[in-house]
Amino acid sequence: MAENGNLSPGNKLILIVDDDDAVRDLLEFMVIKEGFRVEKVSDGGQALKKAQELMPDLILLDLMLPHYGGFEILRQLQAEGISGIPIIVVSGRYMDRSTSEMIRQESNVVDFLEKPVNPAVLAALLHKTLKTCPPRWNTPESKEG
Repeated sequence: MAENGNLSPGNKLILIVDDDDAVRDLLEFMVIKEGFRVEKVSDGGQALKKAQELMPDLILLDLMLPHYGGFEILRQLQAEGISGIPIIVVSGRYMDRSTSEMIRQESNVVDFLEKPVNPAVLAALLHKTLKTCPPRWNTPESKEG
């Protein structure tokens, strides 16, 4: 299934869904730094529309969203046609172990990250999930000094 071109993060689109502008921008910065393409939305309705329109390779989903709750959006993202899109849930709200485990049980959820998101953890998770390689310029041996 994976051709050499598929190893490049530049071929992968990530949809970031978060209602906080600063968090959305920070996540965008982290994702672009890893070489991925990005689309951003601020609420669940936009998330569903963009997911159906763009068929992103992965969705970073905040659970605390206006209008629709994150759990509702999570369930709607399991609809036919978009159910294969992997989702990484990102939340700043403390969740007990049973709640986070329940979220992880959803068919399209690959992992759960708490805010503030650790950039190295996010990068590793994105590349592992999407089977991509980090950009060469991002590795220590490629830096000139």
